[in-house]
Amino acid sequence: MTSTVELNDTNTTSALMQLTDKPDAIMVRGRGSYLWDERGRRYLDFVQGWAVNALGHCPEVVQRALHEQAGELINASPAYHNRPSLAFAAELAAATGLPRVFFCASGAEANEGAIKLARKWGALHKGGAHEIITLEGSFHGRTLAAMAASGKPGFAERFPPVMPGFVHAAHGDIAAVARAIHAGTVAVMLEPIQGEAGVVCLPDGYLRELRALTEARGVLLILDEIQTGMGRTGRLLACEHEGVRPDILTLAKGIGAGVPLAALLARETVSCFAPGDQGGTYTQHPLTCAVGRAVLRELTSDGFLERVVARGERLQQRLVQLSREQQLGSVRGQGLLLALDLAAPLGPAVVQAAFDRGLLLNSPRPELLRFMPALNVSEDEIDEMLSVLSASLAQARAARSQ
Repeated sequence: MTSTVELNDTNTTSALMQLTDKPDAIMVRGRGSYLWDERGRRYLDFVQGWAVNALGHCPEVVQRALHEQAGELINASPAYHNRPSLAFAAELAAATGLPRVFFCASGAEANEGAIKLARKWGALHKGGAHEIITLEGSFHGRTLAAMAASGKPGFAERFPPVMPGFVHAAHGDIAAVARAIHAGTVAVMLEPIQGEAGVVCLPDGYLRELRALTEARGVLLILDEIQTGMGRTGRLLACEHEGVRPDILTLAKGIGAGVPLAALLARETVSCFAPGDQGGTYTQHPLTCAVGRAVLRELTSDGFLERVVARGERLQQRLVQLSREQQLGSVRGQGLLLALDLAAPLGPAVVQAAFDRGLLLNSPRPELLRFMPALNVSEDEIDEMLSVLSASLAQARAARSQ
C-alpha cells in the first residue's frame, strides 16, 4: 500500500488520527511553567498536560533520574525484578498506607486493574458480587470498562455494547449510594474531585460518611486519585483532607511528572490477584519507576506541599477577585486544581484568545475554565496568568455581545 504522506515530510499532521482539534503550533521545548513552539513563541502553561507535569516542564529531578537510570537499565521485562520498581513500591506504600502496589503506564490501565481486583475479591469473598457503583459525572478513562464506569452522559454508549456491571448514583448524595448497594455490589468507585466534569467537589464530610457506609455494608471503597493525587490538592492524596483511607487507590498523571506512569494500590486483604490475572508489557518499568521515586521525594520534601497550599490560595483569591470585577460565577476546587464559572458559554473563545496572547488554558465545559498549573508555579506566574486571562475574558465577552 502506498502512503499519500511523504516519508520525509515532518511538517504535515495528516498521518495522525484526528482525535481532537489542535492549534497549528508545534511545541518543541519546555521549562518550568513555559512552553515554546518551533517558531520561538513562548506560552505560559496552566494546563500542564492535564495536571500531568506536577513539577513543570523538564524538571531537573526528572532529567537526572532518566539520565542515571537510562545508563544502567531501561527495561528488564516484567518477568524479572528490578531495583527501581521494588524501591518505589516500598516508598509509595509507606507514603499512602496501602501495602500492595502494581505499576503500569496510564490512569485508565490503573482503573481497569482496580475494577478487575474488586471483581476478583467479590468472586472470592462476597459470593460473586461484581457490580460497582460510580457517581454521575465521573470520568475514569477511555478503555471500554473505564468508559462504562464513567458517569459522563452518553460516554459509555459510544462503542456498544456497553460493558455491564456499573450503576451510577447521584453525585454527593450518600443516601443514593446506600439505596444502590445490594447483595451483588462489590465496590463504590469515585474521584474525590471530579476533574473532567469541571472540578466538581464533594460536600464536606462526604468521604468520611462513604467510608463508614462501605465498611458497614461490606463493600470496597475505590478512590480514583489520578487527577487529585500526588500533591495536587495540597496533600499527597486528596482523601487525606478527611482522614480516609480506601481499600483500592489509583494514581497516574502527576506521579510521573510527565513520564507515562500509573499505580494501583490496595490493602493487604484486598490484594488477591493470582498469577496470570494482571500484567502488561510496561509494568514495573525501571525507567519510569526511577522517575516516580524522584517525584515522590520532591513532593514530600520539607515545605513543598505547604507551598502548594499557599499558591492555591493565592490563585483562588485572585480568581475570586477577577470574577467580581467581571461579574462571573463561582470559583471552586482545592489546592492547584481550580475552576472558574464563566456564567456563559465563553470557554472556547477565552481559550483561543488566551492562546493568541501566549497563555494555555483548558475549558472542559463551555461555561468554565479549569486551572492545573505546575505544583511549583511561582506567584509571579500566577499574576501573569491572571493579567492575560482578564484581557482574554474581556475580548471574548466583547465578541459575544456583538
